Amino acid sequence: MLCACSGEQFKFDAEDAPQSPESLATRDFSASGFSSRATGDWDSKVDDIQVDEAESTLKEALSLNYEEARALLGRLEYQRGNYDAALQVFQGIDIVSLTPRMTRAVVERTRPLRKHRSKGEKADSVPPPGLMSLHSISLLLEAILLKAKSLEELGHCKEAAKECKIILDIVESGLPNGMPEGFGEDCKLQEMFHKALELLPHLWIKAGLLEEAIIAYRRALVKPWNLDPKKVASVQRDLAVTLLYGGVEARLPPELKVWGPIAPKDNVEEAILLLLILMEKVASKEMEWDAEIMDHLTYALSVTGQFELLAEYVEQALPGIYNRAERWYILALCYSAAGQNEAALNLLKKLFCHSEAKCRPHIPSFLLGAKLCSLDRKNAHEGIKFSRGVIQSTTSQKEHFLAEAYKFLGICYGNVARKSISDTERVFFQKEALESLNCAFLNEREDPEMMYYLGLEHAVQRNVEAAFDYAIMYSDTVAGNSGRGWKLLALILSADQRLKDAQSIVDFSLDEAGSMDQLELLRLKAVLQIAQEQPKQAIGTYRILLAMIQAQRELHSKNFHKTKYITSEAPSVKILEIATWQDLATIYMKLGSLPDAEICTEKAKSIEFYSPGSWHTTGMLFEAQSQYKEALVSFSISLAIEPDYIPSIISTAEILMKLGRQSMPIARSFLMNALRLEPTNHDAWMNLGLISKMEGSLQQAADYFQAAYELKLSAPVQSFV
Repeated sequence: MLCACSGEQFKFDAEDAPQSPESLATRDFSASGFSSRATGDWDSKVDDIQVDEAESTLKEALSLNYEEARALLGRLEYQRGNYDAALQVFQGIDIVSLTPRMTRAVVERTRPLRKHRSKGEKADSVPPPGLMSLHSISLLLEAILLKAKSLEELGHCKEAAKECKIILDIVESGLPNGMPEGFGEDCKLQEMFHKALELLPHLWIKAGLLEEAIIAYRRALVKPWNLDPKKVASVQRDLAVTLLYGGVEARLPPELKVWGPIAPKDNVEEAILLLLILMEKVASKEMEWDAEIMDHLTYALSVTGQFELLAEYVEQALPGIYNRAERWYILALCYSAAGQNEAALNLLKKLFCHSEAKCRPHIPSFLLGAKLCSLDRKNAHEGIKFSRGVIQSTTSQKEHFLAEAYKFLGICYGNVARKSISDTERVFFQKEALESLNCAFLNEREDPEMMYYLGLEHAVQRNVEAAFDYAIMYSDTVAGNSGRGWKLLALILSADQRLKDAQSIVDFSLDEAGSMDQLELLRLKAVLQIAQEQPKQAIGTYRILLAMIQAQRELHSKNFHKTKYITSEAPSVKILEIATWQDLATIYMKLGSLPDAEICTEKAKSIEFYSPGSWHTTGMLFEAQSQYKEALVSFSISLAIEPDYIPSIISTAEILMKLGRQSMPIARSFLMNALRLEPTNHDAWMNLGLISKMEGSLQQAADYFQAAYELKLSAPVQSFV
């Protein structure tokens, strides 16, 4: 042993050879016929072997004891924690010269197993003379593995990974198609190889070489290495995690693209494939539930916009993993992210069922329900219910939850107010809306969302000065990085009849806004130009807007697989494009260019035939040509599509007023309906004044005209909501 430590070359005499159970030399002799216990067999097997060849073989076998001694001593030093000493011992093993012999031995020693597995017949198991035994290889591989671990302990992770990789290269060179069944039952070779397979990627990660780590993970998975199913699952999970969060793009090499065109195109797709395989194993009970796998899958599918697929796997989770409220909440998040707000809301409404009455309230679910309801007026009453559920269940210590609940409560109250039939209800709900938003603001004074919605609610109620203050406060808080903030500020300025200032705000914000905000701001700029009686400039702005919409559509169509996670913007872009053609048609009608107006109207219809705005524009076109009956038909179609479409309601009343006094009561009812839906509509008040004047009610007409005048002075160029 001491000689081995000193690095000097030596040879044992045959009778002094180590006889420990781990002795490589003894195993070699047994395999080659040199064991005294098998001398009888040896005579029959080596009749043709010359004496000099036997002597050479014996010398080779005995010289290996030098490497064996170092392997055993190195193991002892490693177990004692003497990593420096272990490393010095292991460095004396000449692995480079031994590698060809080890590879050849793996090939020859495993040939009977492979032949038996492939043909089903017993093969000749006698190996060539002088061949290293699997036990010899196992001990040497263990030495390499312990050398790598010693380097790791000493902080040399890159060098450790290179050493560990030698083990994989040796075994894979001898077993290019993977390990045969039944391999490694009587030696530690397979065990050492499996440990190296697991250790190598972690060493590369610690060395900061993530691409090499990914290659190592893939190497462990692409061939049948007889790994335990749990270890295979662990490798798959670790590879998926590295691909997702590593920050490097490691594409599949050509030899691994066995699926052809449907092979994973990037890290995220490969990670999703691995995680889905793991989820299938969980579903088939091949492995136990692992919450981390679901967390990683949630992240991966979220960043790629595949929320409906995520919902499917949440639904596959076995009962008991999530309680009912949590399951509904996660599913609602998935459907909401996929743009299916109604489906999400239907799930959250289950929280109000009788079976959940005695359960502890799930605050995140109530908040999500309140948020979804705040996005749609028709769900405003449900939103109030969700918001109050949070307020009643939340302690004062959770100020953030209370603030969010009051915010959504205020938004929902405002939406209810805009749907209210009676003035008394409307005033009450408007008051509740401001009080709730003020409560939210008091709890979260630094939250820009509270400032924005307070400014919006004040603007809707035509409190222009207060709305302006909150809009300025919001813009200062977000440092101007909000398209909707600039839009609200511009609309408030337009309601104060400061049209030039409003356009300046829009021009300034166009450079800062995102793609969708930029399109909406361009349309607002055109509307402001129309309000300033600049139709030619407005037409030019609309042309730029349409060109940008077309360019965005072409970009999305070319890169659909990369941009599918933002296709939720597509409906908004479509609505904006339709509105643009309708606005252009209105401009051309005012300029007297009816053929151009008709072209624009037909263009809007070609995008969406059942658009109330397009049929309203068609009716206006007929009205400009004094074809009142045709205009009434178009307005009727518009109202059939959307009964509460206010422009068509008012235009229908105007046509009826032109048809004679007998139609005045019907026209009045239309206008009153318009005011029920939008009490601040100055056009409706103006037409009511005209009807009262025709009927001889001059005082009433004067009051209506006064209301129309005052409302027009505070009317924005576009609706605030």
